[in-house]
Amino acid sequence: MKKHIGAKTVVNPHPTFVVGSYNAEGKPNIMVVSWGGICCSDPPSIAIALREATLTYHNIMATKAFTVCIPSTEHLKEVDFAGLYSGKEYDKFEVTGLTAVKSEVVNAPYVKEFPYALECKVSKTVEIGLHTQFIGQIMDIIADEEVLNEKGWPDIEKVKPFLYGGFGSRAYYSIGAKLEKAFSVGKKFVENQE
Repeated sequence: MKKHIGAKTVVNPHPTFVVGSYNAEGKPNIMVVSWGGICCSDPPSIAIALREATLTYHNIMATKAFTVCIPSTEHLKEVDFAGLYSGKEYDKFEVTGLTAVKSEVVNAPYVKEFPYALECKVSKTVEIGLHTQFIGQIMDIIADEEVLNEKGWPDIEKVKPFLYGGFGSRAYYSIGAKLEKAFSVGKKFVENQE
């Protein structure tokens, strides 16, 4: 039997994005964001939702740019730290030992140690309520060659990203085994009718 649990922000799993930005003085900062995802293919765009209380919100409002870095499981502790503490309190790059690299495409830093990053300029902001959605047009993607497949795309098995389980578990999860080929397995329903 199904049970009503109320209007809550529950979608499992959440992505684990590390958003890079600069403050007005050019100091780099990173923030962990799990509320976001690809939102348009033309122009290629990604959306992230932030509260005005965050340093990253103000950084992005000022610079109109951000990066979305995709971390691998080997940097779980560093990512968790970046999600626990504010850049107002700590220099997250100094504390974690991660390296900030200035994007050549947008006015935002990315994390050198992470497999790849989407370099974005803000194309639109949407005030929703407690959160503001920043829609970033993806201007370029910078990636470590060793995580790319034969077609030049980031390979999920080489990147080794991790997911956040949300409020239900408050835990991180690795990606499991490949189940089936997408845009293929569902064709069996039609093939069986012919």
